[in-house]
Amino acid sequence: MLKWIAVVVVLAVAVAVVVVLVLAASRPDSFRVERTARIQAPPEKVFAYIEDFHRWPQWSPFEKLDPDMQRSFSGADKGRGAVYAWAGNSKAGEGRMEIIESTPATRVNIALEFIKPFKASNTAEFTLLPRDGATEVTWAMYGPTPFVAKIMHLFFSMDSMVGKDFEAGLANLKRLSEQG
Repeated sequence: MLKWIAVVVVLAVAVAVVVVLVLAASRPDSFRVERTARIQAPPEKVFAYIEDFHRWPQWSPFEKLDPDMQRSFSGADKGRGAVYAWAGNSKAGEGRMEIIESTPATRVNIALEFIKPFKASNTAEFTLLPRDGATEVTWAMYGPTPFVAKIMHLFFSMDSMVGKDFEAGLANLKRLSEQG
């Protein structure tokens, strides 16, 4: 009788693993998370906070993950070629960003390299559109979804996890940009 129970348990686990692998294989090969906010300020004012990594501690929610995070800046002071690297606790992780495209008051594209807790290469994109005296700012992140990430995405939503941080960051940008 114990043998029979053990066989059933092993078969159930094997079926569950196969189901997870099949579901993961059917997931998209890339992901995209984005949020948009309307800011009552000209695009140039909002853009100044985004294109200068030295100003990110004023608004980025990721800066608050580790008060002792080590930061380094290299390359250009701001805009295309500016580089920002960080190393922090398990929440902040470790990585590097480089502005690869910067169109004044319109767009900033950033190459993101995460080292810890997981290796990943993604793109962050900020677009700014003037609308009726305000600026519509969209913050997006996109990139490939390797098979292991597809399995993780079955249990954790990237949109839910990262989206709330983007919303907080855009709210901070709104507050700063609309002051004075």
